Amino acid sequence: MQARRPALPLIALLGASLLALAPLPTRADQTQSTKAWSQMQECARQANKKFPDHTPDGNAKREAARQECLRAHRLPVTNVPPPAQQ
Repeated sequence: MQARRPALPLIALLGASLLALAPLPTRADQTQSTKAWSQMQECARQANKKFPDHTPDGNAKREAARQECLRAHRLPVTNVPPPAQQ
């Protein structure tokens, strides 16, 4: 008669594999950050749609529109100096 192997190692392995496959909970600050980045991207898209030309004047107007959208949504505004004219 063979001795039965204990089932505990098998159960432990099964439990560990289920925990590894479980999705990690999303933290509130991560969700808030994702929403902010999405809105910042949407502001950039809207500004590009409103001012599609890539002339110095169009670039300035597009950047102003993007910053205004960011301010309207209470998001951080980066003050990037305009590129040097050639």
